Amino acid sequence: MDASVTTTTNYAAIKSKQNLAWASGDYARIGVTLQITGEQLAEAMDLPAGAKVLDVAAGNGNATLAFARRWCDVTSTDYVDALLMRGRARAEAEGLEVTWQVADAEQLPFGDEHFDAVVSTFGVMFAPHQAAAATEMIRVCRAGGKVGMANWTPDGFIGQLFKTIGRHVPPPSGVMSPALWGSRPWLEETFRASTHANTFTERAFTFRYASASHFIDVFRKYYGPVHKAFLALDPAGQVALEADLRDLIARFNRATDGTMRVPSQYTEVTMSRN
Repeated sequence: MDASVTTTTNYAAIKSKQNLAWASGDYARIGVTLQITGEQLAEAMDLPAGAKVLDVAAGNGNATLAFARRWCDVTSTDYVDALLMRGRARAEAEGLEVTWQVADAEQLPFGDEHFDAVVSTFGVMFAPHQAAAATEMIRVCRAGGKVGMANWTPDGFIGQLFKTIGRHVPPPSGVMSPALWGSRPWLEETFRASTHANTFTERAFTFRYASASHFIDVFRKYYGPVHKAFLALDPAGQVALEADLRDLIARFNRATDGTMRVPSQYTEVTMSRN
């Protein structure tokens, strides 16, 4: 894997701001709608009951719950404690046994080869130091174990949402797009030295909302990156961002009745650790 480090990039400061962004709004309101992606990943991983699973950047626990429902021994981690608390409430409501721990994806507090499988759904892809996060996922997975992820693609709807936001609120210097994690060439280059028997499945999650206005309103209130982007702009900038978001939705929308039905491509990847 590429272990190069951009020495001028202050990852600690970037993560501090990211933490505040994801803690703002209420991502759990968005996250629960994506539950099917965690279930699909759990099926693709095909782990036995009792397997020790680490969910990295678990958010409000979609993958965590999916693997726990299949009787895996799950440790759910995120660096935003408020999101873990929402996942914990969901697990307790179902009577699921899960271990919860605040953890940084770039510095996981576990020993080498500690888990049978390491997974993430739309989580680890947001780590600003991408090489470090990828290295950590491999490090804590045992030899012969599995790594599995679901990541938005650059050309899909959410990948283009990130690009649209970036035109209005540029990302910090040295930070690459999180949608790289959904790019098969990037994944192959990043993980080829440490994994084998890799499978890449192109899937789509469909965002279903009452209208484009409804989607923008929900994401502006609850989705950290969009919420913070609007807060960073003056009134004229907010109007311009909303207009671009409407144009983006119109490009992808398959509904013809005034509602919103937008498929967003993502890459589901499973890998066996060398």
